[in-house]
Amino acid sequence: MDCFQSVSRVKGSLCQQLLLFIFWLSSFQDVATLQTLHDPSHISSTSELANPPSTALFEPIEISPAVIPRYSYPDESSPPIYPSFPSTYEPNLTGRCPVNFSAMLNIIGKRASDCSPPLAALVGNVICCPQLGSLLHIFQGYYSVDSDKLVLQNAVADDCFSDIISILASRGANSTIPTICSVKSSNLTGGACPVKDVNTFEKTVNTSKLLEACSTVDPLKECCRQVCQPAIMEAALQISGTQMMLNDNKNVVGGTNHIDAISDCKGVVYSYLSRKLSPDVANTAFRILSACKVNKVCPLEFNQPSEVIKECRNVAAPSPSCCSSLNTYIAGIQNQMLITNKQAIVCAMMFGSILRKGGVLTNVYELCDVDLKDFSIQEYGQGCLLRSLPADVIFDNSTGYSFTCDLTDNIGAPW
Repeated sequence: MDCFQSVSRVKGSLCQQLLLFIFWLSSFQDVATLQTLHDPSHISSTSELANPPSTALFEPIEISPAVIPRYSYPDESSPPIYPSFPSTYEPNLTGRCPVNFSAMLNIIGKRASDCSPPLAALVGNVICCPQLGSLLHIFQGYYSVDSDKLVLQNAVADDCFSDIISILASRGANSTIPTICSVKSSNLTGGACPVKDVNTFEKTVNTSKLLEACSTVDPLKECCRQVCQPAIMEAALQISGTQMMLNDNKNVVGGTNHIDAISDCKGVVYSYLSRKLSPDVANTAFRILSACKVNKVCPLEFNQPSEVIKECRNVAAPSPSCCSSLNTYIAGIQNQMLITNKQAIVCAMMFGSILRKGGVLTNVYELCDVDLKDFSIQEYGQGCLLRSLPADVIFDNSTGYSFTCDLTDNIGAPW
């Protein structure tokens, strides 16, 4: 399923309008005139009160390939749906995280733009959360450069995680992204993985093979003919196996503790890759891997469609009551989030399977003109599907935020 090809692709002006509208709703203020610090590359490591804020501001949010848009005619008012951006301010840091965040401001700023409220909740599964996960991996690698550790100690992890979230929020990110993305400070500690230092890692893992597999990840092939993913898993199994060698308890194999250790060890492998690769190369690789993962599953929640099954069970021709109940049900799930074209295929197949098990044997998608885009958020009566490849927010100088949509009409044959 993850290798499904979308039927057709077109530029999604509707997506652009939808995203612009979302940003317009999030703020009714004009784009603030940003002031920079005397030393914009510096962030104080001491605890300071956050003053959102008119004086101590960060440099403008950078969104590749440009910075904040400037309206062509400064003497005239902005267009009614032109996005305005939240003011940035100096965050309230703990002062206990031994990292110079100034060197990471550009990286953090781009992640903040992909997690802006209310965008984070709508595209968290595809855009914000994968970017946040990548940031945490890159931070681990950055932290470990000057030491032999690949992870952080628990107390330090708490402080650093708090600082990362504070900086993201100060640069426009949704402050609730830890909850939205189900991440916490323990993601930086290596958890139950027994190998947490560079020397042991390099003695245990064939690092040349790992780096060769993951230095250049093919966005078109990786999800179908995996190269980097099995290399990461092999390395995780090798370093998690160290614990088994230290343990005489043979019941560890296959147990919950060992499963947790493998998962935590994958995080350690990501940290090692972040240490060896440049931030841009590492982020590209991690985003492609996350795309492979998220496109395999449907992120939507389906309640039991009892009414749809009741109205559609015995229909063989277009039925107003069947289509009405089906459209009402689908309208209820359209408000959940924007999804990719491949996720929409999985969702359509999953919902079709639920209906079949309930006794609906007729292809009601075809009967009631239901398309793949109907499973995603609607705007002006039309649906929008994100691309299956990493769909980060793309910045356009002339229009503000935008991203390309795939409007894939055909569901295929779920029946």
